[in-house]
Amino acid sequence: MYFHRLKPVFFCLAVLLVFSSATQAATERFEIQYLAQIKPGEGVAAVRIELEGEALPRKLVLHLDQERHHQVESSDPLAVSDGKAIWKPEGGKASLTYQFKIDEQKSSGSYDSRIVDDWAILRADKLIPPISATMRSGLRSRAYLKLEMPEGWSAALPYKEVSEHRFRIKDPGRRFKRPKGWMIVGEFGSRQDIIAGVSARVAGPLGQDIRRQDTLAFLNWNLPYVVKVFPEFPERLLVVMAGDPMWLGGLSGTRSLFMHADRPLISGNRTSSMIHELVHVATGIRGDGESDWIVEGLAEFYALEILRRSGGISEDRYDEALKGLEKWGRESKTLFKKRSSGATTARAATIIAAADREIREATDDNASIDDVARALAEERGKVTLVQFRRLAEEAAGRPVKALSQENLTGAEQ
Repeated sequence: MYFHRLKPVFFCLAVLLVFSSATQAATERFEIQYLAQIKPGEGVAAVRIELEGEALPRKLVLHLDQERHHQVESSDPLAVSDGKAIWKPEGGKASLTYQFKIDEQKSSGSYDSRIVDDWAILRADKLIPPISATMRSGLRSRAYLKLEMPEGWSAALPYKEVSEHRFRIKDPGRRFKRPKGWMIVGEFGSRQDIIAGVSARVAGPLGQDIRRQDTLAFLNWNLPYVVKVFPEFPERLLVVMAGDPMWLGGLSGTRSLFMHADRPLISGNRTSSMIHELVHVATGIRGDGESDWIVEGLAEFYALEILRRSGGISEDRYDEALKGLEKWGRESKTLFKKRSSGATTARAATIIAAADREIREATDDNASIDDVARALAEERGKVTLVQFRRLAEEAAGRPVKALSQENLTGAEQ
């Protein structure tokens, strides 16, 4: 009788053991270590990708920039051609090496990636190219970036530093993780604070006229309003700043952005390049061939709207700024282009402002364009006009005239 009473217990234990084993197998992990040796004298980073685990990916395809990634080598099967390195790791340990040219100069003569004797500014997702992985179901990676640099150099990245110059990489949704976003290494100064739950850091080379504390104060004033719209804003934010010969503008990246030191925090047209790029960081969206205006228009709309909400500009100045954008936007011949800038972005911002007013009026202020932007940020990835219009109509509970085809193409007739 006693044995019969124990049988269900044994059965449950057996089920738990099987389930535990299956779960462990389903979440088997391997480790990736990206090792980058920064060589200012040569203008390069010597990169080594090391894999270790009981099971490794069967095949990795590195999508190279042939102007910047050179001397790709591995003791494992490797084929390099047409901007791709096809690597087939073998055994429980495998490695691949290459040289990465850090400087990247634009046709204007400015740089969006630069190394000099005492510092370097670059993007980690350029240092480590996009990688397509073929591996069995359930296999996951744990990744780290380790930097080797000249004595006295420091590093700032939008990741947690787990030991000296070694960073734990977070790449949600990716089975094969790689570092992304802006980074600065060398002799630099920084200011940091926790703002609305975000660990924010502003960093720039020493010896340059960089307003680190002013920028941090600006973030303290405005970032909480950005986070209120986008509650899934990254837990870390790195703002990298530098003067000439870096590109005179702002460029967003994963959990990070670059801003030229000469860019004003609030421009003459009363929008903010800093907030514009923060919105890009928050949303993580990109356009298709005809919807980039939505991506840039949302960022420019909030570059003005957030300042109004935070008290950075008055209602009168806000209205004047919208009228200025509307006037500038008349110069745009079409919204539907691959890349938007200038007049097209101004026109897009005023269309989104009009859509916001419609949604608020239709719902007695119970919904707004914030709901649409938040939904896009949650979905991330590529945004389309059909998707944008659908989300706006769901928020308003009816069609939104500002987003009608007639209104969007009206100035193009």
